[in-house]
Amino acid sequence: MSEVSKVAYQVMWNRLISVVEEQAQALVRTAFSTSVREAGDLSAGVYNDAGEMLAQAVTGTPGHVNAMADAVPHFIRRIGRENMHEGDVYITNDPWEGTGHLHDITVVTPSFHRGVLVGFFACTAHIVDIGGRGFGADANSVYEEGLYIPIMKFADKGEVDRTLVSIIRGNVREPDQLVGDVYALATCNEIGHRRLIDMMEEFLLADLAGISDFILYNSRSATIERIAALPNGTATGEMRIDGYSAPVTLKVRLDIEDDHILSDFDGTTGLDKKGINVPLVYTKAYACYALKCAIAPEIPNNAASLAPFRVAAPENSIVNALHPAPVALRHVIGHMIPDTIYDALDKLLPETAPAEGAGSLCNFQVSLRPRTDAPAPDHAVRSEVLTFNSGGSGARPTLDGMNATAFPSGVMTMPVEATEQVGPVIIWRKELRPDSGGAGKFRGGLGQYMEVGAREGHEFDISAMFDRVDHPARGRQGGEQGAPTTIGQDDGTAMKGKGRQFVPHGRKVMMAFPGGAGYGTPAERDPADIQRDLAGGYITAGFARDHYGMDQAQIDDILSRAKLGETF
Repeated sequence: MSEVSKVAYQVMWNRLISVVEEQAQALVRTAFSTSVREAGDLSAGVYNDAGEMLAQAVTGTPGHVNAMADAVPHFIRRIGRENMHEGDVYITNDPWEGTGHLHDITVVTPSFHRGVLVGFFACTAHIVDIGGRGFGADANSVYEEGLYIPIMKFADKGEVDRTLVSIIRGNVREPDQLVGDVYALATCNEIGHRRLIDMMEEFLLADLAGISDFILYNSRSATIERIAALPNGTATGEMRIDGYSAPVTLKVRLDIEDDHILSDFDGTTGLDKKGINVPLVYTKAYACYALKCAIAPEIPNNAASLAPFRVAAPENSIVNALHPAPVALRHVIGHMIPDTIYDALDKLLPETAPAEGAGSLCNFQVSLRPRTDAPAPDHAVRSEVLTFNSGGSGARPTLDGMNATAFPSGVMTMPVEATEQVGPVIIWRKELRPDSGGAGKFRGGLGQYMEVGAREGHEFDISAMFDRVDHPARGRQGGEQGAPTTIGQDDGTAMKGKGRQFVPHGRKVMMAFPGGAGYGTPAERDPADIQRDLAGGYITAGFARDHYGMDQAQIDDILSRAKLGETF
């Protein structure tokens, strides 16, 4: 290959990344669900004609993108190449051939150039409701969790399947949102297709074979080169988390070899009776993401750069759930996989892995309805409101953890203003939670407080999807643990960290989301950083005294200067 062609292929590679980013942004702009518009709970990618992912959008979540990397071959196999035509659009929410649960809709569109199939565009979005019991962990099998859409054609040669649309509308609580999201998914794929064809015509390409080989070869080679530079070795990691009705133990053995890294989850807890189980495709997505962040973060994500990261797990363990296991909240367990892997990686590559963080998203869904304990006003309505929130991330070997930031999912916290527009819900409080970040040389990120209620005339059920209630984030290298999750009603009524729970008219739910853990011993923390934390309200006087040994006179001086506007 000449240097000129290498440069040209690099330009095309960058162009493909920009194409799929535009694809993702089109989905953000046109989606109906706030989880997509405001939180970015989506993914977008372009694939070659064999179904291998060539590029992914920066916008989106690794759970979607890395799981979706395995999805397109399922579509090719199910639909059949002989049945693929220009104008087709394919759809599924199959948890095992999509991205892990029924609440994710994956749409795949074949891309034809001058009558020849040259590749595919795919995208995924989390939708607010798919029917069944609603978004939560209470189901006993996947059949209770909502409407199942097998891999099929949403549009055949440009003609939308109206029967499928009618079935969808008749089985979900928010039909306009869901159908609108499906059209948004199809439209963003079409935008990606148009930009791809523009690129192919500009560079006089008849197919994607050349650029595909260039991307996959160089990505795989660069990833293996990074792995080969690491010392070979084996280590184990373990984490204990809340589970649903009993704690869950995640175990992993990490094997670093010359050309691959294996994450083996043998010894992990078996299937749960409730919907926190994880299909292997989702386990693989977050295991690969964790290692790629630590070892090869700057190598673009595609089929070849993911391939050297291998995953094994016993069938019907909680991280390799087989059909028909309930999997609606697979993220609550799946988001803990990176920290489990980092527990092992820290023993092989010191000063590489961060301390544990909140891990799973702090999600809840509010199902509102007119009050039933007394006559409801005429304006009272039924509504489903899903909100994504985050605890703090763990401190890093050289930096504090990030406050109220979702790692590993990358999903954004949803603004109060957007949440309150989609239903009669009121967010009374949403602010950072002082003292929730674990003390250390580097402090864990802060969690947050939230208080939620309903507008006058409404009662509601809340589906809690939390963890870290009984098992807070653990520090690393002497760092202290983060604060745990708490949840209860404003009258003192206790509530569970998971499950659908009734909240009477006039009551609020009071939540405190977990903080990330610290890294390194608190005695090593720079005094200037402690002063800034105290002055900024990240820690209280009591925390500064108890965890960092600061004396009261110094505390009073810092707080007095902070009130006068002095910066630290």
